[in-house]
Amino acid sequence: MKQPEIDYRAVFQALPGAVALLTPELYFADANEEWLRVVKRSRADVIGHYMPDDYADRPNHPNAAVARNIGESLRRVVRTGRAETMELQRFDPPDDFPSTVRPRAVEERFWSMTNIPVPGADGRVALLLHRVAEVTELIQARAVALSLQEAMLPAPRTVGRHPVAVRYRPAVRALEVGGDWYDLVELPDGRLAVAVGDVVGHGLSAATVMGQLRSALSAASRSCGGPARALETLELYADSVVGAENTTVASALIDWDARHITYSVAGHLPPALLRGDGTVEFLDRATDPPLGARCEPGPWPQATVPFTEGALLVLYTDGLIERRNEDIDTGLSRLAAALTRHHGAGGGAEALADALSADLLPAAGADDDTALVVVPL
Repeated sequence: MKQPEIDYRAVFQALPGAVALLTPELYFADANEEWLRVVKRSRADVIGHYMPDDYADRPNHPNAAVARNIGESLRRVVRTGRAETMELQRFDPPDDFPSTVRPRAVEERFWSMTNIPVPGADGRVALLLHRVAEVTELIQARAVALSLQEAMLPAPRTVGRHPVAVRYRPAVRALEVGGDWYDLVELPDGRLAVAVGDVVGHGLSAATVMGQLRSALSAASRSCGGPARALETLELYADSVVGAENTTVASALIDWDARHITYSVAGHLPPALLRGDGTVEFLDRATDPPLGARCEPGPWPQATVPFTEGALLVLYTDGLIERRNEDIDTGLSRLAAALTRHHGAGGGAEALADALSADLLPAAGADDDTALVVVPL
């Protein structure tokens, strides 16, 4: 069968995305119709144009920084010969768009950009393929999910006998929120129930399931007489909630008068007890699989550990310590080392929560949501 002759220019123009070709010197060599439509420019205005000239006469315009970011990324691709997906870029609306009639929906637009080297016959970069895709609606949807998630979580406040520090950090690279949560319940007798959990999945559905399970556990903690019974009740409820399977939870009950912590864990990372002498104990003697993952229903395990004044209890979700291609024990050791290092530094629970976030979360943000609760004992 005779192979058809391929018109690569026609293929380039028919690409479903917005794509432009540039020389290694960053001059536009070509652009498909979709790219021209997106940037609202004509072919005559683009071809042969030097990309860094964009906003060169307006260096203080917000979009000038975006133009510089694009240029820097393209130059790196030329130097390294490797494709690069840029961080999301935000563009402000054009200066000539009347602000008096400008709807909020066009106040800012978000774009995902990928720069790909095209090698020549000698193996060196001959062209740069610059692809852009608008992701504004995804970002707006993520903002809605984050607002919903934050509305479902209890506001930081003083509970029990000491002020508790809480932190919630959404993943920065994902376009969807996760299902991490925390809960604090002060019981009538003065004891404090504290829990963290993580729903499998992301997006509005995970946030909705998170809200249902957090509310159910909060109610169970008030009426079931301990963490194990509360998790039994939660598992029964989770069986009727689509998307709740394999949720992990760590639940603890602090008795200030008896000076002990009773805890039970459903497939979650173990709470950490930072003792007054700086040693760290992971509470891992009462752990079962995640909700809905046990082979047979039955009582949940429960254990009790004593504490002395000056200790701190730390509950967290996996975003704080887990890293790709790394054993979980490495992350736990890193957490223990950070707790010991900051022991006795002063500032109480709030200072420790800030220190752990600074030490353990990547500077550019974590790939997963993170919930952190620090309870001074």
